[in-house]
Amino acid sequence: MQQGIKKFLIDQKSLIALVVLIIGVSTLNENFFTLNNIFNILQQTSVNAIIAVGMTLVILTSGIDLSVGSVFALTGAVAASIIGQDMNPFIAVIAGLALGACIGFGSGVIIAKGKLQAFIATLVMMLIIRGATQVYTQGSPIGLGMSDYAYMFEWIGFGRVFGIPMPIIIMAVVFIVAGYILKFTRLGRHIYAVGGNESATRLSGINVDRVKIIVYMISGLLCAIAAMIEVSRLSSAQPTAGMGYEMDAIAAVVLGGTSMAGGRGKIIGTLIGALILGFLNNGMNLLGVDAYYQMIVKGGVILLAVLIDNKTARA
Repeated sequence: MQQGIKKFLIDQKSLIALVVLIIGVSTLNENFFTLNNIFNILQQTSVNAIIAVGMTLVILTSGIDLSVGSVFALTGAVAASIIGQDMNPFIAVIAGLALGACIGFGSGVIIAKGKLQAFIATLVMMLIIRGATQVYTQGSPIGLGMSDYAYMFEWIGFGRVFGIPMPIIIMAVVFIVAGYILKFTRLGRHIYAVGGNESATRLSGINVDRVKIIVYMISGLLCAIAAMIEVSRLSSAQPTAGMGYEMDAIAAVVLGGTSMAGGRGKIIGTLIGALILGFLNNGMNLLGVDAYYQMIVKGGVILLAVLIDNKTARA
């Protein structure tokens, strides 16, 4: 009986932490548990959560993608520049998504075929793409302009369907699709297998290189989707956008219980991890906690999550 309770608490530790966080902050601030504030948190969380989905797939293969913030900035800048030239937003979205997938493909090929460590490959890619963004934007923000196409594009960030903001709907769709891929498709099984034991997976006849390339392509694609949301909400693309987003994405994945060693984790855990960060940020803002102390608190929470993960993995 005690073992059963202990196993339940370990398995559901992320969800329990989220519930405790919500109860704690809502007790301290009466404005926390309002519909507008919940929508606000979910909208702010959507960008990080979507990027974290791609990071989850990468980490499940025992890899890592440090280039997500740079890909986010460049794809957003390209989409914004297309809109700024009074072109159809559909073209801008397709161009942004295609660019994100192509960059992810490049990272995947370097890692899978070049046999380079994911940390080094994506670190280099992060620098190259960040530099390319600065060159492309010439270091200045790119506005969407005031055309009808710009207003159409902004619907991605400000539109509502049945009263629900579009960023939340896009986030939900991304998580549902990713969850379906991991649980019900051959690709999902191969992703877990590669992260669990790459050598055994390769010997069993699975094309490990192809799996790695696909997950990095998906990661790049999801960065571009997140960028479309951010650019449409800000009505501009910033050359410095996305800095530090790789750490937020990794933090959401770790808080959600996905093992950094790969092969173990669930997409719903990443959603919970992203929500923990979102609610934590919002709660500290409502409580008036200084930004520097917020960084210390977030770092402490992430460190605690990693220590708990290591302890439970050895158990």
